[in-house]
Amino acid sequence: MDARFTRGKSPVLERALGRPRSELSLAAFALLFSELVQYCQRRVASVAELQARLAQLGHHVGLRALDALVARERPGRRETKVLGVLLFVKGPLWRALFGREADKLEQANDDERTFYVIEREPVVNTFVSVPRENSSLNCAAFAAGLLEAVLGAAGFPARVSAHWHKGTTLMIKFDEAVIARDKSLEDAEIGGTAGLGGGRDGDSLERDGDTGMWGGDSLEGP
Repeated sequence: MDARFTRGKSPVLERALGRPRSELSLAAFALLFSELVQYCQRRVASVAELQARLAQLGHHVGLRALDALVARERPGRRETKVLGVLLFVKGPLWRALFGREADKLEQANDDERTFYVIEREPVVNTFVSVPRENSSLNCAAFAAGLLEAVLGAAGFPARVSAHWHKGTTLMIKFDEAVIARDKSLEDAEIGGTAGLGGGRDGDSLERDGDTGMWGGDSLEGP
């Protein structure tokens, strides 16, 4: 057998998937992300192009992060409903990637397809100094691209964009097919429980009061 396959195993491969990962310091992350922003900035001509480049890089990270995170947090379980995947984003995903949960999760009052992940001080903006002439730049475009990739890979295709609103808001607009599927699942649950003579005991936006999230202000998309 080739010697490269028989040498000592890498400690990375020996590490259990279920073990918490908190090895990267905030200072190291800040330095790395700042260098990433500067690298992209030297290769674009406008703020819009820079945010698009950051979103593209975030997309690559999201695709690679989802499988390991699901295996660690929810082995053998796959989210099938919008509420479930949004709570997964707000909690386990954000904790694994940024060290804490997102501050708030809201739904638009006037559009059932639109939801908001709100962070008052996102880590990706904390240590980036933005020149006055580029004041519209929001480096959370990286997180928007990451989240769009995670949702798409999980079976909930959506468009995600970053906005300056209540700090930083990531606006999620699900495809119509996702909302239609969610409604059909709810109808099936209602039919099943009605046949058993009981009421529905599933998840719903109104009943999830412990997160303090639903019924947010509307935010216009780009």
